[in-house]
Amino acid sequence: MLQPIANPPRTAELVARLRDLLGDRCSTSVSEREHHGRGESYHPVALPDAVVYPLSTAEVSAIAALCNEHRVALIAFGAGTSLEGHVSALSGGVSLDLRRMDTILAVHAEDLDATVQAGVTRKALNAHLRDTGLFFAIDPGADATLGGMAATRASGTAAVRYGTMRENVVALTVVLADGRVVKTASRARKSSAGYDLTRLFVGSEGTLGIITEVTVRLHGQPEAVSAAICTFPAISDAIQTAIEVVQSGIPVGRMEFLDPNAIAAVNAHSGLDLAVRPTLFFEFSGSPSAMTEQSEAARDLALGNGGEGWSFATSPEDRSRLWHARHEFHYAIQARRPGATVWATDACVPVSRMAECIEASLADAAGASFPHAAVGHVGDGNFHMSYLIRADDPAELAEAQALNARLIERTLAFGGTCTGEHGVGYGKSKYLVAEHGTEAVDVMRAIKAVLDPNGVLNPGKVLPGL
Repeated sequence: MLQPIANPPRTAELVARLRDLLGDRCSTSVSEREHHGRGESYHPVALPDAVVYPLSTAEVSAIAALCNEHRVALIAFGAGTSLEGHVSALSGGVSLDLRRMDTILAVHAEDLDATVQAGVTRKALNAHLRDTGLFFAIDPGADATLGGMAATRASGTAAVRYGTMRENVVALTVVLADGRVVKTASRARKSSAGYDLTRLFVGSEGTLGIITEVTVRLHGQPEAVSAAICTFPAISDAIQTAIEVVQSGIPVGRMEFLDPNAIAAVNAHSGLDLAVRPTLFFEFSGSPSAMTEQSEAARDLALGNGGEGWSFATSPEDRSRLWHARHEFHYAIQARRPGATVWATDACVPVSRMAECIEASLADAAGASFPHAAVGHVGDGNFHMSYLIRADDPAELAEAQALNARLIERTLAFGGTCTGEHGVGYGKSKYLVAEHGTEAVDVMRAIKAVLDPNGVLNPGKVLPGL
C-alpha cells in the first residue's frame, strides 16, 4: 500500500536540507516554481514547493533519498514540453530539473551508440555527431531532453522508419525512490540475461525511477534525402495511400498527414502557399537510385488514389522549409486564435482503421465552437486532433473533454491505444483500465508499490487513483 506524502512542515525541513546539499541550486522562487508546474498543454499549473538542479547521478541519488525520507513528492523535469500534465506538482513537493545534466558522456561510433546525461537534448546530440556520419533518429518535433523522451516513450515523425524510444534505448542509469542507482543493461546489441529493466523504465514517466543517463542507438546518415508532397480529394484517399505505402514495404523516412485546417494554419504561420486540401508529406532516403525507386513507387500509389500536384524537393533548403513547417504545426494552429491553448489529443490505431477513425473524429468536431485540425504520423497509425480552446472557459473545456473522450473510446474500440507517444501523465490515467484491463493495471500497481512504496515519485501520474 502506497503511503501519503508529506505535510508542509516536513517539506520545509526537506528544503533546508536540500539547500545544505545544493546551495543556490535549490530554489523556492515563485517564477521558477511556476515554470516547473506546467508543460505545453491545457492542464492547469500545479506548483512544486521547490526546484532543484542536480549535476550528477550522485546528486540525484542524494535528493531522492532525502525526499523519500521526508515523504515529499519528487517530480522529474526535462525541457517542459510534455502534453499530459507529466510535470505538474499535483501534491507540491520538489521539481527535479535535469537540464544541467547535459554532458555527452561517450560516443561509440563503431558500435552505433552514445551515452548521455538525461538533460542532453536531441538537437544537441545531433550537433555533436555532425562530423561522425551518424545521427540520432527519434524526432518528436520539440527539442526535448533524451531523459524525458525515454521517460515518455516518445517517437514522432521518423518512427515509421526508425521506431520509437522503446526501440532506440540500449540502456539506462536510473535512480530509485530510495536513492539506489540501477544500471538496466549493458551495451551489447542483444541479451537474454534477466528481466528487461530497460523497457520497464522506458515510458514509466518518472513514476518508477529517475532516469539520469541514457545510452541510445545511432544510425548512419543517409547518402541522399528527398521530400515530396501530394494533395488528395478526400481524407480517405490520403490515408489509403499511406496504408498502401506501408503494406508495399516502401521504406519511407517520414509520412505525415495534414487535413485542410492544418494546411491553412501552416500556410499562414510559415509563409507557404500549399493547396488547402488533405495532404501527405513524404521523406525518402538512401542511395540516389534507391531514393528514386522509393519516391516513384509512392507517387504511383498516390496518383492511383486520386493524388494531385506531386511535388519533389531534393535541396536541403526546400526539405528543411517543408519539414520545419510541419514541426511548427503546434505553434501554427495556436496562432490562429491568440490567447488560446492547444488541447492536443494523441491516438494510435491499427493502420487499417486509421481513415475511419480520423474521419469520425473530424465529424465529431465539425460543430465545435472552437477551431480544430488533424495531423498524423500515418505510417504507424498515430494521429492527433488539436482543439484550440480557451482553457479558462469552462464550457469550451467541457466541450473539448467530451470530444477527446469520444476519440479515445473509439480508438480503444478499434484496437488502438489512448496514447501513441504523448504518454499518460494524469490526463489519461483514467483510461488505463479500459485499455489494459484490471488485472494488468493491478500488476502495474504492484510494481509501483515495490519500487516506490512511499509514493514519492511523480504521484498522481500514469496509474489511476495514485
